[in-house]
Parts: sequence; structure tokens; C-alpha cells
Amino acid sequence: MTTTAPAPLRIAIAGLGTVGAGVIRLLATNAALIAARAGRRIEVVAVSARDRGKDRGVDITPFAWEDDMTALARRDDVDVVVELVGGADGPALALSRAALGAGKGLVTANKAMIAHHGLELAQIAEANNAALKFEAAVAGGIPVIKGLREGTSANALTKVYGILNGTCNYILSTMERTGADFGAVLAEAQRLGFAEADPAFDIEGIDAAHKLAILASIGFGTRIDFAGVRITGITQVRAADIAQADALGFVIRLIGEADVEDTANGPRLLQRVRPCLIAKGHPLSAVDGATNAVVAEGNFSGRLLFQGAGAGDGPTASAVAADLIDIARDEVGAPFSIPVAQLAALPPAEPGARPARTYIRFMVKDRPGVLAEITAAMRDGAVSIESLIQQGRGTAEGEVMVAMVTHEGPEAAVTAALALLEGSESLVGAPLVLPILPN
Repeated sequence: MTTTAPAPLRIAIAGLGTVGAGVIRLLATNAALIAARAGRRIEVVAVSARDRGKDRGVDITPFAWEDDMTALARRDDVDVVVELVGGADGPALALSRAALGAGKGLVTANKAMIAHHGLELAQIAEANNAALKFEAAVAGGIPVIKGLREGTSANALTKVYGILNGTCNYILSTMERTGADFGAVLAEAQRLGFAEADPAFDIEGIDAAHKLAILASIGFGTRIDFAGVRITGITQVRAADIAQADALGFVIRLIGEADVEDTANGPRLLQRVRPCLIAKGHPLSAVDGATNAVVAEGNFSGRLLFQGAGAGDGPTASAVAADLIDIARDEVGAPFSIPVAQLAALPPAEPGARPARTYIRFMVKDRPGVLAEITAAMRDGAVSIESLIQQGRGTAEGEVMVAMVTHEGPEAAVTAALALLEGSESLVGAPLVLPILPN
């Protein structure tokens, strides 16, 4: 008795940059292994990119070429479209809508598009019984979306947080290691290719916020609310802050965190991205370089740590291929773990009443009475000071660094105390406020 081999999963790839070329290379190199694990072969049949003649280090001549990427969604010989173009809107979104609308599966690494339009795309996917997968959109090769959607599916998650941007983590850990200041390390990161020529999305925290909004939706069963993410980047962190944190037993990392708070008016979703002090010994404190790490805390699983390469052609291509294998196995499921109609629309939480310890750094004029002015504001704002440090004499510009760590107290108290100092002639610029991440 002979058996007929199952039909291959036929895919089209839009975007042939480092990740697109990496997907082609991975599917060819591990073809037999992938076929065995997927239950059938996965074949590239068509591609699209801006420049047909560009040398990408892979042979694309066996594949059909489409100048118009949306044509990939109309091809009868394509089962799944892989979108690796990028951008929240424009051609990537048009292609994604067309592919899902035609009942074809969609695999994407586009975190901005998912953060802004993920719910719409999920609705189109559900209406057309099509797969929507985006493992590669968050934390590169780390299977964190699969981990949350499947591995913790029996848990009520209490919190999801972590290091979600490799560029920021590279900059902060390099500042920590070398003592160099932010500008110098950013320039070096750009030279080495760890940071874009325009690094704003990374260093201002927007990239991490895109990823956090996706994780929060999957982790808590809520509608994506990128607009509700409170975002603070790393541009104001100085080498002196890194050194002071080290002396206090901490490191500084950009952290995205989300949880659901029960209030008298119903549950509310807290999402924020900001640089934090992390105690040495915390699982995230040793994460350095361009690495990403995500912590999920479940009511039965306890604390889970997902860590690995957050970007790069190999890790990201690995995540894309994993999604393709799932589709080949007919393992689809709801894109955000539950159907869109059942996702909760939660208003943003107000964190003012939450208790926290805080690191506050002031740059002040080198003159008598400044410390008294700062401590009086803390007193009047009901902030209890744990430690207060003044860094020697002033700089050539007449500035002195004053740092403090507060005892645990409501976040609103720090906000109120700093409001009392607004407009003070003693301060040179706005203070830097860094929360201390609880253990």
C-alpha cells in the first residue's frame, strides 16, 4: 500500500533584507528537519522586494518575482504570505489585509503593525479562517509569544515585564562596563550596527512599547492599547547615574512592564516602558549586550524567564520558521490567545497610589541652600529619603550632581514633591526619576 505525501506548504516572502534572506537560507539548510517536524515540506514559491537585482547572499532565481508585493496575496500557488517589509502602515499593512482577506495565512515580524493594527488583522483572519502569526515581532528568536499563548495558557498571569529592546540594553550595559557617557556609546553602537542611523524608536522606548502592548494583550486577554503605554526612554541616563546605581548595588535597564490592577471601578491595565534600577541578583540584572529577556509571573507556574537574542537574521528567521511549522501542522489558534470578541477593553491604570522606591538624580547649581531646598520639597511632598548623595564639588559649568533613594511610598508623592521644585533656579534641567524594580 502506498501513501501520498502531503502537499507542501507554499509560501511567498515580501521583503528580502537580512531577515528575509535569513528565512530562505534557514528553510533550505534545515529543509529535511523542518519537513519532518512540520509533517510536510515548506517551499518558497514567490518573493517581492524593492530591488530585484540586489545581491542578498541567497539564490532567488527559483522563485517567481512580483514587483507589486500585494500580488503575492492574489497568487493561487501561495498558501502563506510572510511579511518582512516593516512599517506600521503602507505597503506592509495593505499586503497583510489582502493576504488574510484572501484566506491565506500571514506570518510577520512587524511589531509596529501588530501593535497598531493587530486587532483589525486578527478580525480579518478570524472571518476568513486564516492563520495570523507574529512570533518574530517580539524578542527575536525567543519563543515568548508561544510561551505566553500556549505554555502559560492555564495560568492567570499577574505580571509581564522585561528587557525588550536590544539597542537600549547594549547601550546601558556598555556604559556600565566602560564608564562612557550616553552619546559616545550611542555613536559606537551606530558604527557597529547595533543602532539605526535614526535611533529614536529604540532609545525613546517606542520599539519596546510596541512589543509590550503585544505581550500585554496575549498575557492578559486584553485588546491591544499601544496608546495607553506610558513611555520614557534612556536619553537622560548619564554615566554618573550608572556609576551611582552600581555603588548602591543596582544596574540600570530599560524595562517594559504590564499588569492588570483591580480597582473599585473595575480592572485597569498598566503598561509602561522606562529605565529602572534593578538589584544585582535579580534575573534581569545580568542581561547585557543586545539580549532580550521577558519575565512572566503566573499564579500556578510562578516566575518564568525567557531570554535570548532579541534581533538578528538567524534568531528572527528562526521565529518566522517556527510560525510556518505551526501553520503546516494546522496549529493555528486565536492570534491573541482568545477570539477578538472576547478580548477585554480595559482603561489605563493610574499608578499614583502604587508603592515604590525611587532613585532621583538632580543636577543643581553649586551654591549653599540647594540641599535644604530639595529636602524641604521631599518633606512637603511626604517623601521619605533613604539615602542622599552629593557628588563632590561642581563641574566647570558650576553644576553638582545630587542623587537620592527614597523609602517605599506612593509614586504620587514623588510626583508632588518634584512639582514643588518646578521653576527652581537651583536646578539645572529636569530631575531624572528611575523607579527601583521590586525583587
